[in-house]
Amino acid sequence: MKLAILSRNAKLYSTQRLVQAGRERGHTVRVLDPLRCYMRIGTGQFQLNYKGKPLTGVDAVIPRVGASVSRYGSAVLRQFELMGAATSNSSDALLRARDKLRCYQLLAGEGIGLPDTVFGDNPDDTSDLMSLLGAPPHVIKLVEGTQGNGVILAESLSSSRSVIEAFRGIYANFLVQEFIAEAGGGDLRCFVVGDRVVAAMHRQAEPGEFRSNLHRGGQASPVDLSPAEAAAAVRAAQVIGLGVAGVDLLRSRRGPLVLEVNASPGLEGIEGATGVDVAGAVVEHAVGLAQGLAKARTIRRRRSAKAKK
Repeated sequence: MKLAILSRNAKLYSTQRLVQAGRERGHTVRVLDPLRCYMRIGTGQFQLNYKGKPLTGVDAVIPRVGASVSRYGSAVLRQFELMGAATSNSSDALLRARDKLRCYQLLAGEGIGLPDTVFGDNPDDTSDLMSLLGAPPHVIKLVEGTQGNGVILAESLSSSRSVIEAFRGIYANFLVQEFIAEAGGGDLRCFVVGDRVVAAMHRQAEPGEFRSNLHRGGQASPVDLSPAEAAAAVRAAQVIGLGVAGVDLLRSRRGPLVLEVNASPGLEGIEGATGVDVAGAVVEHAVGLAQGLAKARTIRRRRSAKAKK
């Protein structure tokens, strides 16, 4: 099969591993910078070009679209979808995942456990907003933040107010959450592919740090999930519509709580911690989707031909 990986950097570990996994399985794999893809859209006609040449015959697309190019990257992904390619994560699911507030609303609507979260726009409502959440500590995070960037722990009400005022001063979109102390500065990264968790690791923050992201010095180790934790991770990915997702959970007294659903989870940390061929699982999932689409098209053609007789 002909696979395309949407990635701005072909040298990244995750991109290289996906290329390797695809080629090991006998597929043709090409890395495409989404910002170098450009489109022609006509009535019932869709065309994609890349560096001066048409992109045709792509069976499946694996998006590795960064947050900074989400809008254009999702448009490129949608063009592939309209041209008949399978996508491991759809364009609409990608956009849903990039909006933290929307994710929390969707997950909460399906009864999935979350840290209590508040969100507001007007400075006049700050006091009442904080009363809805309860006593500090509070976790204040930018809606568009990634890898722990724009996430602040405020240990007093005055600190919460100061951070909120600072974020409002730069017109940033943010939300405020309860701090889950019993998690002890650790979380679970569950790598979901299709309808199962293919690998999971426990991430522990450095002493004095509450963010467990590996980019911030967190330490990773393999972990066995409980049935409830695995089910929560898979369900969260499904609610957002993602076929491939990194779902971050916190262990709390009231059960697993979903902290984040990531549409482009990195492979290096989880493969290094667990030894699992996660890239291979992602490639096989994308190929399976493409095979399913091809089979469905064949059935439709046969039915159409039969109806004309």
